[in-house]
Amino acid sequence: MAEAEDSKRPKRVLGFRDLLLFYVVTGISLRWIATAAAAGPSSILIWIGAWFCFYLPLAFSVVELSSRYPNEGGLYVWSKRAFGDFSGFMSAWTYWTSNLPYFPAVLYFAASNIIFIREHAWAHLSNNATFYIVFSLLTLSLATLMNVVGLDVGRWLNNAGALAMWIPVCIVIVLGLIAWRRYGSATAFTVHSMTPSTHFNDIIFWSVLTFAFGGCETASFMGEEIKSARRAIPSALLLGGVTVAFCYIAGTAAILLAIPSSEANSLQGLVQAVSKTAWRVGFPEVLPVAAFLIALSNIGACGAYLAAVARLPFVAGLDRFLPRAFGSLHRRWKTPWVALLTQFVLGAIFIFLGQAGTSVKGAYDVLVSMGVIFYFIPYLYLFAAMIKLQREPAGPDVIRMPGGKRVAIVVACIGFITTALTIALSLVPPPDEANRLLALLKVVGGTAILLLLGAWLYVAGKRRAASSAHNLRHSMVPR
Repeated sequence: MAEAEDSKRPKRVLGFRDLLLFYVVTGISLRWIATAAAAGPSSILIWIGAWFCFYLPLAFSVVELSSRYPNEGGLYVWSKRAFGDFSGFMSAWTYWTSNLPYFPAVLYFAASNIIFIREHAWAHLSNNATFYIVFSLLTLSLATLMNVVGLDVGRWLNNAGALAMWIPVCIVIVLGLIAWRRYGSATAFTVHSMTPSTHFNDIIFWSVLTFAFGGCETASFMGEEIKSARRAIPSALLLGGVTVAFCYIAGTAAILLAIPSSEANSLQGLVQAVSKTAWRVGFPEVLPVAAFLIALSNIGACGAYLAAVARLPFVAGLDRFLPRAFGSLHRRWKTPWVALLTQFVLGAIFIFLGQAGTSVKGAYDVLVSMGVIFYFIPYLYLFAAMIKLQREPAGPDVIRMPGGKRVAIVVACIGFITTALTIALSLVPPPDEANRLLALLKVVGGTAILLLLGAWLYVAGKRRAASSAHNLRHSMVPR
């Protein structure tokens, strides 16, 4: 019996180093450095505010909840424990589906950086939708295949992506300092310029930087594949959180030292900063290297999220809320291959849907907005679960939030409010969107369809489970 149960569970393959690199590759997205730089020096204070109001509450909540319930499924298990089956399923469903627009968004960003490997020869591809679609499909296929083969293979893509995060950030910082020393700062850092604007369009931007700090909950979905999870997760989260904050703040400041914020854009800003600064200081040869590493880091992030979120439908399949196939493992590689392949197919569909009827940048903005909304709905469940589960007694192995129950509730409330505001702001299209009504309809319509589909799947799963139980009881009645 034990052997049969073990055959349904993946093996533990992630050590502390793998876990730390996993947090880095899922916690840092170099595309947000470019977005922040385009908004000017005030984004530095917004980074700090988002870290305190969102990342810290999230990290403390994840540490406590993962030590209370260190099971495969993470968020799904916590929400189900706090609020029941439907909440558990919907939190997992929204988190899983949030990655459907995330995959093409992050791969679009990777594609935009690949162009700079041969900046002049490939410049014509910067607004070529076909190039972005083909590149996204190919890299999504590669990441899926590596994770189907197994985490012991897929983790190398994750680790390579995490390491590839560091070098471009270091290049940006070094070049920015060289440019500042030789020519002075390209941006004025004053009290006025660093004070965040309270205009509505500027407040909308805050939600994007808050979104950038998400990701520290992902490894908990693979709790049974982490060696010594109770000890490894808190240490990796602490070190990973400091790394994430440093990269975002230092990277943004370095870009603003090198080029004015008006010359940065959200799709290619980071590599643009490297390009312009490299030519100014006489090191143009670093551009192809930086462009390749930025692209690799985002492909690695795609692979990491593929691996993590596939465990949600896997656990839901074990609980019979989804068809039984989702709860099965590949015979040879012991991976949730059905969930992984389903993600690939739906991610590919979103690549085409996001591009429909708009420019490359318009597609990117729509994908980001949908990703933010669906990605943050599960955080409402997470923080609410953190508050409610304070009623349950904590065992000796539980890592409590400093200050105990009262502080935990206050911190979780801060995280909940920040999350709710972020969702509300993400519904508003960016001011430079040419067709704002179409963008709004895509975001709202896509979100509504996915929520209704999730509710339908849950109801269908409950009926299927009830029917199976009914048939089983009748088969056991003597004739």
